[in-house]
Amino acid sequence: MYLRPASAATAAFLGLTLSVLGASASSAAPGPDGISNPIVYAHRGASAYAPENTLAAIDLAMRLGFDWVENDVQRTKDGELVVVHDDTLARTTDVEQVFPDRGPWRVGDFTAAEIARLDAGSWFGEEFAGARVPTLREYLDRVQRNQQRLLLEIKKPELYPGIEEQTLRVLGEAGWLDDQHVSRRLVVQSFSADSVRIVHGLRPDIVTAFLGTPTVADLPRYAAFTDRINPWHTTISGDWVAAVHDLRGAHGKAMEVDTWIVDDAATALKVQAMGVDGIITNKPDVVREAVGGY
Repeated sequence: MYLRPASAATAAFLGLTLSVLGASASSAAPGPDGISNPIVYAHRGASAYAPENTLAAIDLAMRLGFDWVENDVQRTKDGELVVVHDDTLARTTDVEQVFPDRGPWRVGDFTAAEIARLDAGSWFGEEFAGARVPTLREYLDRVQRNQQRLLLEIKKPELYPGIEEQTLRVLGEAGWLDDQHVSRRLVVQSFSADSVRIVHGLRPDIVTAFLGTPTVADLPRYAAFTDRINPWHTTISGDWVAAVHDLRGAHGKAMEVDTWIVDDAATALKVQAMGVDGIITNKPDVVREAVGGY
């Protein structure tokens, strides 16, 4: 999903919101009507209000009171893991101005030092000028400092052989593979079933998620190596969610469903009624107000 810069009205709204919101809870619980209040994940941080996948976006999610943030991990030419969504740098940085002769500006064609020179904030708003594309280690350190939790997506692993092992190595070096983090603060997901399977094989204790909407008949195959199925909200129904919940995942617990990208109250209420466990959103404040999520 492509995001537009925040308006002055949005900025004013955020100023009010930040002054009244407290810290959120970190697990789903039934609401007063018996419908589960889903966990709310800040997609690429609070990315409707700050440039996606930057430290500013996760800091804002923290100030809004959200524990869980989602990010995207790719690899530079010289082997550094960085947090960026697209496989090119053109949309969310000034790479075309800094390196005009390097099109199509793929992440994997630039070194970490070159990417560190780029402005990853001005495209979104002048107030974010100078924001940088963080390395995964920088990102993990900030999430840790903020006492947040991480839904980490391995992006386009077919472009980066061995990225699963490397991601786990960086997570370990940053202190994210101890019992506390693995049991309560980390989920690794991908659109690639092979990538999810590799992560599960290397670290069976980590909670994993597959991004997509397998058929009900195919769901048991995924249950062998993952714990969650995370689909686009337009592709699911209450019956499909129930079919996922009926299965035991890789850790022997009922499988869960975290759906994306839901940015409006009506859709949030719709997927809540389907029984989803989590909602991944660019506007976590809007979703929380609608469904009472955390």
